[in-house]
Amino acid sequence: MTNRKGLIALALSSTFLFGEIATAKTLEIGIGHQSMVTNTVSGGVILEKLNLIEKHLPTTGQYEDTQFKIVFRDYDSGPPITNQMLAAKLDFGVMGDYPLIVNGAKFQETGKQQTRFIAVTGYNLKGTGNGIVVPYDSPAQSLADLAGKTLSVPVGSAAWGMTLKALRDADLFDKVQIANQSPPVGAANIAAGRIDAHADFCPWSEIMEFRGTARKIFDGSEAGVPTFHGTVVREAFAKEHPEIVEAVLMATLEAQHWIQSDPVLAATKVSEWTGVEKEVLYLYFSQGGISTMEASIKPQWIEALKYDHALLQKEMQIPDLDFNAWIDDSYLKRAYARAGLDYPALVQKVVSPQPGNQGLPAAEMWVEGKGIQRFPAIADMLAAAKTAQAAGEEVSATYIYDNTTGLKLFGKAAYLVRDDAGSVVAFMKKSDSETHIATHGGTALLKGNTVAMLP
Repeated sequence: MTNRKGLIALALSSTFLFGEIATAKTLEIGIGHQSMVTNTVSGGVILEKLNLIEKHLPTTGQYEDTQFKIVFRDYDSGPPITNQMLAAKLDFGVMGDYPLIVNGAKFQETGKQQTRFIAVTGYNLKGTGNGIVVPYDSPAQSLADLAGKTLSVPVGSAAWGMTLKALRDADLFDKVQIANQSPPVGAANIAAGRIDAHADFCPWSEIMEFRGTARKIFDGSEAGVPTFHGTVVREAFAKEHPEIVEAVLMATLEAQHWIQSDPVLAATKVSEWTGVEKEVLYLYFSQGGISTMEASIKPQWIEALKYDHALLQKEMQIPDLDFNAWIDDSYLKRAYARAGLDYPALVQKVVSPQPGNQGLPAAEMWVEGKGIQRFPAIADMLAAAKTAQAAGEEVSATYIYDNTTGLKLFGKAAYLVRDDAGSVVAFMKKSDSETHIATHGGTALLKGNTVAMLP
């Protein structure tokens, strides 16, 4: 009798056990991102490597018995992400401003599906991050020098939009041949001298500068259009799982704070995950650097998106886009409230470099094993770099600011001018350094294309 009761109890417990397993469900969350693109890392690779989304996922209500499977898929550009989202194989996409627009327009064109633009992952108000470079030993110093030459660019990217505007503004549109090349191909061709110039988005211009294969002759800030990257989500997914959208955005805010709180650590870790040099990443992540990692959707971004859309319609005949329907910051507002952040105040706050960069060190030096050293003047940094090198220390990179715009630069990519008193100022463009000498005097520390002893 006892054995029979035991068997019945075992059978009942097994029924309850397997019934519980049967009711458990697995929900897959697909995120397409671009780990090699600096402005997207707070919405992609950092979330993946630090497991940030998991801590914010819902566990009650309809999710009480849910197991989550987060799938990150890494791409070189935005269009493949959009294609995968259209096929419902990805729920979120992280991409640049131009691909974001194409994403929204293509979805709206179906008449059945929609995406929503829900957050910014990184920005530069003036457009730095996009740039045009030439081979390091090229005689070209300006856009005008590209007349009759070939320039490659990833067509449809923010760098492509910048290039079209820059060439038109300089009356060079019909004088420069444009070729479609991906970032790795363009960088390889620049290094081999197989192309006259290459335009690209962040951080490819700086990668080529750091590697010594290219020089920048045009910065995106000169085009006067902001550049940024952000996150879109399939509307159907967002409506069914608003709590998960908020979880992804909470993780994004955490990733952005992680970068801001320790840019050296962030640069080092992201370099390990992506292969982008840590010195390049620090140029973007550091205080006063190229990128600002803050997620709010500002009026400036909406104006830029509308400008970009008009250009895309003119050049590539993309569909119309209802911006009022597409842009949705309601999920982000809830995430900011949960994080204790003032969303309206951050919408109004826009970080942008200014000449002089008050409150920031005039120069920085990264010494292997010692980290970042900061200096009140460029001349002090130059002296310290010389001393460090003489002592056998490895100076990985130096950082200074363009005297004209306040943009942060690699020391070795800058044109330096020393005055009679020994003070040194830096310029992104050779022509600006020459104008400074003509106006204020001083001596160029740069001869031809060579910066003496400056990492």
